Amino acid sequence: MSIKEVQNTAVDLKRREFLLRLASILGVVSVAGLLWPFIRALFPSAVTRAAGRPIELDVSTLTVGEQRTVMWRGKPIWVIRRSDSAIAKLLEPNQQLEDPESKLPQQPPYAQNATRSLRPDILVLVAACTHLGCVPTYRPDPHTLDQYWPGGFFCSCHGSKFDLAGRVYQGMPAPTNLEVPPYYFKDLNTLVIGVHASSRVSEVNG
Repeated sequence: MSIKEVQNTAVDLKRREFLLRLASILGVVSVAGLLWPFIRALFPSAVTRAAGRPIELDVSTLTVGEQRTVMWRGKPIWVIRRSDSAIAKLLEPNQQLEDPESKLPQQPPYAQNATRSLRPDILVLVAACTHLGCVPTYRPDPHTLDQYWPGGFFCSCHGSKFDLAGRVYQGMPAPTNLEVPPYYFKDLNTLVIGVHASSRVSEVNG
């Protein structure tokens, strides 16, 4: 074999080695490209992560009787400032309620009381009927639904009624009280929805 033939053979071997490496790299890139959508699906998007984060709401401008709706984890959340008379009514025994002492776990332990709240004047509820998930309407004024209506929430989908603490009345399609989401007060006027009460709650409330 001549020197030229040897040189040509060496060049061919180097070229073949290069092509094999290139093919391997392209193969890896192609596989990674095919798998990337599946890999990316395993991790939540920025929008998804943001939707799950706690949200803050300034309640200093919330007037008595006013209802505000905010979104958390794709759910509408009601924040309502109740009047002194509404609070007094909730503290009275009511045998017409299905679960007046909120024994079923539809609320965090710190909201297992007559007002179902950390602060009696501020109510925080998930705005979804516990029957089939319809959004009830806020009917705070007495006698606006019928002559016996004391004020509360009414689900027009199937007729479920709840008091101003979200407690369901007996004989309704809804089996349980409205859900209370996790929340706490960062300070006197800043409500944080999406995380449970911390030691700071006791500091704020004295």
